Amino acid sequence: MSGNDTSTSFGFKSVDEDQRQGLVNEVFSSVAEKYDLMNDLMSGGLHRLWKEAFINWLAPPRSSENYLHLDVAGGTGDIAFRLLKASDGDTRSVICDISGEMLRVGEKRAAQKGLSDRLSFVQGNAESLPFPDNSFDAYTIAFGIRNVTHIDVALHEAHRVLKRGGRFMCLEFSKVEMPVLDKVYDLFSFNVIPTLGKLTSGDRDSYQYLVESIRKFPPQDAFATMIGEAGFDQVKYRNLSGGIAAMHSGWKL
Repeated sequence: MSGNDTSTSFGFKSVDEDQRQGLVNEVFSSVAEKYDLMNDLMSGGLHRLWKEAFINWLAPPRSSENYLHLDVAGGTGDIAFRLLKASDGDTRSVICDISGEMLRVGEKRAAQKGLSDRLSFVQGNAESLPFPDNSFDAYTIAFGIRNVTHIDVALHEAHRVLKRGGRFMCLEFSKVEMPVLDKVYDLFSFNVIPTLGKLTSGDRDSYQYLVESIRKFPPQDAFATMIGEAGFDQVKYRNLSGGIAAMHSGWKL
């Protein structure tokens, strides 16, 4: 991008930066009620195992007073629910999502699980989080950061709101690093997922965008570099299922 060009990617399309967030919001407004099904389609159900691995690597304390966790772009609650299950009753989670529709689904699920008293739901943008500096012990974002317009800004915001000694963790679809599997995954992604999206929700375009957005996201090493450039230390990543997804970790020291 140079000069006055303010275009960015929306899947494989080029759109103005000012339009992108609205387009992403429309996607998640459309799929909110089917979000878990969407992840099942896109991962073949593996996202459930990946999320368990994600929480295991985060290793929230079993017994700790005032441990406060922030889950960004986690409106339906999948990550926060797992973290609270792995922790004691003193742990609290705040779910922040730009989509009101996603948050409403999460609030309903939290009530059904009896977790409403340990959770807060806040509507907000990952690029300008509505929280003070040094507020949280852990920041997680799962399958959300590739939908952010300015990923570097979101990473700096994550660093800002974490306490000293706090941990950043991201789970995201990534670059497949196993020969043959990458070809199979491409065929499945581009030929099967949008069709299944159409059949299950009547919305092919949203699923097409989500598949394309994965290919536009930085590969593992490049994203790890971005995390370090945002101020995090001890940055590491672990591939899942041959790189179909990857977990990234960094510390605010």
